[in-house]
Amino acid sequence: MRTLRLLSLLLAMALPLGAAAQQITVSAAASLTDAFKELGPRFEAAKPGARVRFNFAASGVLLQQIGQGAPVDVFASADQETMDRAAVQKLVDADTRRNFAGNSLVLVEPLRDAAGVKSLQDLAGAGVRKIAIGKTATVPVGRYTRQVLEGAGLWSVLEPKFVQADSVRQVLDYVARGEVEAGFVYRTDAAMAGDKVKTAFAPAGHMPVTYPAAVVADSRQKALGADFIAFLSSDAAREVFARYGFTRP
Repeated sequence: MRTLRLLSLLLAMALPLGAAAQQITVSAAASLTDAFKELGPRFEAAKPGARVRFNFAASGVLLQQIGQGAPVDVFASADQETMDRAAVQKLVDADTRRNFAGNSLVLVEPLRDAAGVKSLQDLAGAGVRKIAIGKTATVPVGRYTRQVLEGAGLWSVLEPKFVQADSVRQVLDYVARGEVEAGFVYRTDAAMAGDKVKTAFAPAGHMPVTYPAAVVADSRQKALGADFIAFLSSDAAREVFARYGFTRP
């Protein structure tokens, strides 16, 4: 609860009181960080007088925050499952839900001293001691990873090697620092750290990675939140998403 109170205080202090009526807070999956930070000023330019503030974390963590009453206007998840849970809990307005981007899962290794993994089966070898994955309870990339490894019959075999991460960006950091021999991240995250990690391959066998967004049910800025979601499918936004490696949903 202390974390939630601190988040609420920080969000409340983001703008002077006079501008608060035109501010929205967007809680978005960690993998959207760079693209959304670029899109924020573009949205503000398209909506004079509006301000957008971002809160990035694992999708499941963001859902928990919203459920605990965090002052959020738009929720953007890295998977359909988390947004489905938000809808079931009536935390979002289901009529405003839209898919706006796609991604894919890749296996990455440290750029230096790579183990030379070329297949999922190679992960079981002695040269791979630790594998970073997102926590399956709260991090969508972890669930995509589990789908792949269970499909290959390797989940239980590799489980002793897993290093659990709180977000896809933490998985990436573990690999970039050489603390693990391999990790599962999104293609867009791997591209952002191309000077520190290399992509071994893109495994098959997981659900399509699509990003939905919806207006939060308790939002006091529903119209502006809906405008932001519509902006995510604009030509200007799609150009930014494409540059960061996202695909259309």
